[in-house]
Amino acid sequence: MLMIILMLAVYGVALGSFVNALVWRIHAQSKETAKKSPNSKQLDRLSISKGRSMCPHCKHELAAKDLVPVFSWLSLRGKCRYCKAPISVQYPIVELITGALFVASYLWWPNQLQGLEVGVFVLWLALLVGLIALLVYDLRWMLLPDRLVFPLTGLAALQALVAVTASDRPVVALINVVAAVAVGGGLFYVLFQVSAGKWIGGGDVKLGWLLGLSVGTPAKALLFIFLAALLGSLVSIPLVAVHKLKGKSVIPFGPFLIIAAIVTQLFGTAIIHWYRVTLIGL
Repeated sequence: MLMIILMLAVYGVALGSFVNALVWRIHAQSKETAKKSPNSKQLDRLSISKGRSMCPHCKHELAAKDLVPVFSWLSLRGKCRYCKAPISVQYPIVELITGALFVASYLWWPNQLQGLEVGVFVLWLALLVGLIALLVYDLRWMLLPDRLVFPLTGLAALQALVAVTASDRPVVALINVVAAVAVGGGLFYVLFQVSAGKWIGGGDVKLGWLLGLSVGTPAKALLFIFLAALLGSLVSIPLVAVHKLKGKSVIPFGPFLIIAAIVTQLFGTAIIHWYRVTLIGL
């Protein structure tokens, strides 16, 4: 078990480094392609599959010694080796959080890891990497790009398909997934239509569908929406109280949805059971 935890921690930290690069490259590509005459050579350098790692400031290609997650940032005291520009603390934080979530997912996975459930777990880890990328992107630029949302929706659909296949009652499991998608994105879709996009963004609607696919039941879909609203309130109300947020201020809701969905994926079954037994006596 210890060896599995160590491996997951290492993989998670390494994939956290990938998240940082992915988020930066997608944003840099979108800025370049928005120009009237995008630079094709620059787009090649920014390619996710072919581009070499580079400093986000001076664009100098990084050596292997600059790419060790967390340790490279610490050894360079948060600065680029070549131009000495400060490198955001976001980089080691995202790496450490991804590693911690990989380990937490293993320790608190709600089902026994055997048979097809192992496949569900592996797909969850892959989905988790993408969700962290979405969270970081939305925090920095208040946008949930389709380039991330659409592939992740396909991945969540695959995870749901494997989970349905692994279920003792696949028909019931499939109905639950469909209902979860309807609940997860349906409420946000109604809010989006009623407010003409003023109350909630279209990206949040698509994210709701994606997260509904992943959590797999309407009860869990309701739970992550409730938790997201609760987290949003706990963050925004103090900010309003100290005048950091004003009446027309906007904060991204995607990160709250993603955090709530992660909590629901790992602890949703236990939370719903506690609610039914303790509060309504079922």
